[in-house]
Amino acid sequence: MKLTKLAAIATAALTMATPVLAELVIPSLSYRTGPYAAGGIPLADGYADYFHLLNERDGGIGGVMVNVIECETGYNTEKGVECYEATKGEGALVYQPLSTGMTYQLIPKVTADGIPLHTMGYGRTSAANGEVFSNVFNYPTNYWDAASVAVNYLLDENEGDLNGKSIALVYHNSAYGKEPIRTLEALAEIHGYDLTLLPVDHPGQEQKSQWLQIRRERPDYVVMWGFGVMNAVAIQEAANIRFPMENFIGAWWSGAEHDVLPAGADSDGYKALTMNGLGMDYPIFDDIQTYIVDRGLASGAGDQIGTVLYNRTIYAGFLTHMAILKAQEIHGVADITPSMMRDGMEALVITDEMMAEHGMAGFGPAFEVTCENHGGPGMGAVSQWDATAQTWNLISEFSESDKDVINPLIEEDSLAYAAENDIELRCN
Repeated sequence: MKLTKLAAIATAALTMATPVLAELVIPSLSYRTGPYAAGGIPLADGYADYFHLLNERDGGIGGVMVNVIECETGYNTEKGVECYEATKGEGALVYQPLSTGMTYQLIPKVTADGIPLHTMGYGRTSAANGEVFSNVFNYPTNYWDAASVAVNYLLDENEGDLNGKSIALVYHNSAYGKEPIRTLEALAEIHGYDLTLLPVDHPGQEQKSQWLQIRRERPDYVVMWGFGVMNAVAIQEAANIRFPMENFIGAWWSGAEHDVLPAGADSDGYKALTMNGLGMDYPIFDDIQTYIVDRGLASGAGDQIGTVLYNRTIYAGFLTHMAILKAQEIHGVADITPSMMRDGMEALVITDEMMAEHGMAGFGPAFEVTCENHGGPGMGAVSQWDATAQTWNLISEFSESDKDVINPLIEEDSLAYAAENDIELRCN
């Protein structure tokens, strides 16, 4: 009995003396199931594979291994909040919910908990104002930028004049889908085009009435703010009424392979915005092949590598990686805290040389984040689907949005939020 007791004491003492291995915890609020799984799977795969690559190739970041904690949300906002609550105590450094609905619910929570939130190209656009939103970042671009980039592209297509033209916005009837409306309305006043709003209810399988209206009114262009099955249905409906695909432009969440493949040859020429590089012609994919695929470590089925949304979270992972390195540099420690991570994100500088060094030259624009500007440069490009080659091709350079329109909208909305929530402005 005494020996057993002594052994227990010795074991407890050894456990207390053994240091807990440091790790950088990155939650992944995934949706591999549910109506938006076609987009959620490549997004989750790319994010996980990027950090697995760092662990296998580099031994983590700054000598500390990365632990990606995946929590399935089914793209359900309530489940997303539950995943946040279940994982935040694990030392979570940053959340990327990949859902505008979740983003709106998490903004007050992360602010109170001191954890940064990165909503790259989605979420609450006015969170770009760091004076109001201390813990929320949406660099390098946002929805209002996207709407402006689309209009700028149409201006280029029409020798700088959209006066008298008509644009129909087919949008997901949710916080996500409604985000570009105020920007498109403001730009319509400036450029003289007529704007028609056509909401589509979740999940988007029923769109007959919207496309009958488009066939009847014959707008010059259709812009789509969709996600999931809504996109594929819309592209097929457009083909059914013989709407010209070259005049149909989707947001960057409406331009992935699974959106166009169901329509086959009918989808040829469809266009979509993008915020990241396309295809696999980047050195980082050689490393993914060597360190991840060849070792049998690819996430999921390993069949999403190089697709549009897989590449998007490779990009998100890279930006997170760079922010961690910046936080480690600022604070002089490798095992950083969430508040240190926030500092790294707010001081982030992305250069062309940095992207080239990490095998991602030209994958996105160079930019820097400041206390005042959490949104980055607000740039986007236009891609087009080649149904024969089954590839997306860039048909424009990355270009800036109309900041004379976007910045006042961001200021108006963010200051109203600050007043409603009694938030004191920072960055002074």
